[in-house]
Amino acid sequence: MAEPITVHAIINGEKVKTERTYARENPSNPSEIVGYGPVNSREDAIRAIEAASEAFVLWARTSVDERIERMQRAIDRLKGSADALVQLLSREHGKPLYDAGGEMFVTTLWMEHACSIAKEVLQDKVEIHEAGKTIITRDPVGVVSAIFPWNYPLALSTIKIAPALLAGNTIVLKPSPYAPLAVSKAIEMMAEEFPPGVINLVHGESDVGVELTSHPLVAKVAFTGGTETGKQIMKTAAGTLKNVTLELGGNDAAVILPDFDVQDERAMRRLVISNFLTSGQICMIAKRVYVHRSIYDRFVEAYIAAANQWIRVGDPFHPNVTIGPVNNKRQLEYVKSLVQDAEQRGAKVVPLGSIVDANAFNQGYFMQPCLVLNVDYDAPIVVEEQFGPTVPVLPYDDEEQAISLVNNSIYGLTSSVWGEEAHALRVARRIQAGTTMINTAAIQGLDIRFPFGGVKQSGIGREYGAEGLSAYTELHVINIPTVGELPNIPE
Repeated sequence: MAEPITVHAIINGEKVKTERTYARENPSNPSEIVGYGPVNSREDAIRAIEAASEAFVLWARTSVDERIERMQRAIDRLKGSADALVQLLSREHGKPLYDAGGEMFVTTLWMEHACSIAKEVLQDKVEIHEAGKTIITRDPVGVVSAIFPWNYPLALSTIKIAPALLAGNTIVLKPSPYAPLAVSKAIEMMAEEFPPGVINLVHGESDVGVELTSHPLVAKVAFTGGTETGKQIMKTAAGTLKNVTLELGGNDAAVILPDFDVQDERAMRRLVISNFLTSGQICMIAKRVYVHRSIYDRFVEAYIAAANQWIRVGDPFHPNVTIGPVNNKRQLEYVKSLVQDAEQRGAKVVPLGSIVDANAFNQGYFMQPCLVLNVDYDAPIVVEEQFGPTVPVLPYDDEEQAISLVNNSIYGLTSSVWGEEAHALRVARRIQAGTTMINTAAIQGLDIRFPFGGVKQSGIGREYGAEGLSAYTELHVINIPTVGELPNIPE
């Protein structure tokens, strides 16, 4: 058992210690404390915002080349410490080592891609026309507040850090207390590659969050998390009409068409992974599966076989484990309550996979993944975002019904359609979602070169791609008229 580590806030380039701290436990073994984070005050948040505001004056005037150079050095620092960060993330979060390594890979991949497109996205657009010349610039917005959740802390912090800083903004970040350690270490490394005040980090409770989303010096709020929290942030940010990017909850559907080959083992494994990677704790994971009634029974049988082959539940450091514990007790109890409610409604619950170590399973926040069958379309486990290792599988009779079931949701983050490509594409065009994937889903179908975000109550704005960088800028139009006679304007 490793010694607990302590992370600190970073304000204006300096580590800030606090009287109060909080502990982060190992979800595989809650008696083990992985580390401690600070409980910052509202005053700390204000200091961080003010430091970012002061640093913005000079940072906004730096060249894009300098910003890219510093960002590349930060990337190199992360890569050099990747093994240590991955192990720390695995211990505090509960995701297996391969999964934490995958997050680390996506993190630096996006940062490098953002660097590669920054000059093109941020360059001036100049148009010569009969009235003169117009220059359209992309100016930084100012101080950015970035608040991100525990499920992918490295990726969901740098998805904001890279575009914000490359565009010339400064930033104040707040992590979740459920996975604060690895990301704080990563942010500390990155901050050292930039001038003081460009990157600031605070931890804390709701008063800190309110300050980060309401302070008049904050120009933009970038938030990833739950829809209800996103609504509160919009209300708080409305006081000064802040620019907001909100990536919120999702209840992503997978539609299995009648021409899907249930004997395609690779496709079936992709589907299983799209349901249960990171113990189902991903906003874009497939959380409800609709299967055409003509293949329903064969699909369920093949799915269970594929799941039993891939799913191995246990300690994240065990080399054979594919699924670790649920991140925290509160989330575990919520997911279990949805399954129990479904059982009480008459649903059939089918356990999936194997448990690698029964003793470890019983001491941690583990839950055996399961399918939920014979459940009503309006049951809570279907209409709510489970964010855990369970998924309902429901039959449908025709294409119109499937599309109606998918779209009958307040959410619209991602979706997937599985079957013959032309048929799947036709269905995909009618689904209300920010992203629809064909014959793949979740992380397996994510492409950081293209925009990502939701519709309806799954969010506002886009991250990743060129749009994810331009979201941290404001358009500035400069008009230069042709010198000549003014039009005849009446006095």
